[in-house]
Amino acid sequence: MDSSFSARSEVLRSIRSALGERMEAESIAVQYEELPRGYKRAGALSQEDRLQLFLRRLEEYGAGVKRIARDGIREEIGGKLAARGCGRLVIPYDLPAAWLPLGFEFTPYGGEDKLSPLLGATELDGMDGVLTGCTVAVAETGSIVLQSGPRQGSRVLTLAPDYHLCVVFAEQVVETVPESFAVLNSTSCLPTTFFSGPSATADIEMTRIKGVHGPRFLDVLVVE
Repeated sequence: MDSSFSARSEVLRSIRSALGERMEAESIAVQYEELPRGYKRAGALSQEDRLQLFLRRLEEYGAGVKRIARDGIREEIGGKLAARGCGRLVIPYDLPAAWLPLGFEFTPYGGEDKLSPLLGATELDGMDGVLTGCTVAVAETGSIVLQSGPRQGSRVLTLAPDYHLCVVFAEQVVETVPESFAVLNSTSCLPTTFFSGPSATADIEMTRIKGVHGPRFLDVLVVE
């Protein structure tokens, strides 16, 4: 039998099955748990090795990365912003004030004012950058996950500005992607973005272009 015909038959069979009976949520959950999973689901690295892998991946992608102490967040943020020449940044409305160094202009976005016309796409694009936290990070892929959650704000914040400074706590770094989904399970209804390094894409001639879908420059501070 032709393989394409066989595949088509299977797709049609699945559609008929789906239309023919409505499955309860509990039944769907049971079938989901019974799916075969032969892939790596949990990591085995120590925390130090996990962090080293995460840092190495970010560096390979062209991101600036630095391990810092918890009592040095404000100072390190100030140093990164000064080095990048960033004076005006947009931040999530609930970003801790203790993170914010003096000498820079921080514009909160979100809260009761999240629909403010003063922070439309044009205004966001005019900012020097954005400063956020994250929900979780993945060492194996060098990925950082943002949601519309605490210290992260709306997803639009990290799409328009050219620079992103992200604060990641060591305990937020997991080894594998499946482990990150386990973390995200309770907040899966929130808008979610996975990114690995600065935004980059390639056109039909394989010319690599940065900044098309997000910031061209990314710095990550890993807090221990």
